[in-house]
Amino acid sequence: MGLEELALRLNDREYKNWLKAARCLLLLREGLHPFTSHHMRAFHADLLNQNSLLRKPCQTSCRPRGTKLCRPCSEWHTVILKHHRQPDATVNWDNCSPPHWRTDHWELAKAYMPRGQGKKTGADQCDASALLNLINYCDCFGSMDLKCVREVIRYRNELMHSCEFCVKDEWLRCYQTTLKKLVRQFSHVPQMAAAGRQIEEMLGIDLSICVSGWDQMDFADTDRLESDSLSQSEISADLISKWEAELLQERLQELLDTTTAAAAPDDDDDAKTQDAEQLKRLSGFLQANRDLADRFSAELQAIKSLEARE
Repeated sequence: MGLEELALRLNDREYKNWLKAARCLLLLREGLHPFTSHHMRAFHADLLNQNSLLRKPCQTSCRPRGTKLCRPCSEWHTVILKHHRQPDATVNWDNCSPPHWRTDHWELAKAYMPRGQGKKTGADQCDASALLNLINYCDCFGSMDLKCVREVIRYRNELMHSCEFCVKDEWLRCYQTTLKKLVRQFSHVPQMAAAGRQIEEMLGIDLSICVSGWDQMDFADTDRLESDSLSQSEISADLISKWEAELLQERLQELLDTTTAAAAPDDDDDAKTQDAEQLKRLSGFLQANRDLADRFSAELQAIKSLEARE
C-alpha cells in the first residue's frame, strides 16, 4: 500500500510540517464554505433588490472577454467593481459567465477570486485561497481584519509554492499564531469554531510516531496522544496517506486549472511561467515517490500531455 514510502517521507521533520500546515488549510476551507456561501447569497439578493437593471436577463450571451457587454451585464460589471475593495487590481473575469450573474450568486463570487475558478459552481468546490481572496476583495464581508486575512493568504502561498514541500519549525509556529487570530474573527460561526479546534489538534500531532508502526493494524494504548478528541490509536497510517493524497490532489488540480486558464492571450506571462514551473516540480516530486506516482498516474499523464503541446 506504499506505507513504507510514506514512512520514509515522514522521517523528514520539515515535510511533516508541510503536511500538517497544508492539512490545516483543508480544515479551514471546510469551515469557510457555509460562511462564504451564505454571505454571497445574501449579497447577491441585496444587489438584485436594489437595482432593477440587474434583474434583466443577458441579451446577447455575453462572454467575459467579449468586446462589448449587453446593458444588464455591463451593469453587473460596474457593480462588481464598485464592491471590489481594490478595483484597480486585476479582476479575473475569465472565472465568470456574465449571463449567469443574475441567477447564480457564485458566478458573482468568482469575480473576486484568483484565476482558474471558472468551473467551480459553489463554495464547496473552492480551496482556502479562493475563499480568503473573496473575503479580502469583496466588501460585502464587513468589518474583517483584512491584514490577518492577507497574512494567511501569504502563508498559504509560501506553503503551496514550496519547492521541496518543506517548512521550518519557526515558520509553522508563526503560521499557527496567524491561523488562531483568523479563526477568532469567526467565533460566531459554528463551523469555523469546529475548524479551529481541528486545526489545533492537527498541529499537535506527531505524524512520525503515527507511522512508526505502519506494519501494524492498530497502535498500542501507550502510543496515545494527549488530546481530547484525537488519539494516536485513532490515526492510522492509511488515514495519513489519505490526507497526503487529498492535499496533493488539490494542489495538482489547482495548477492544472490555472495552467489551462492561462491560455488567454493577454494573461500575465510571468504567471504562466510560474504555474508551469510549479507543475513541473510537483510532477517531479510525485514521480520520485513510487506510491504517489502510482496513485496519480492519470494526472501525471495529463501533465505530460500539456508539456507536449507547449
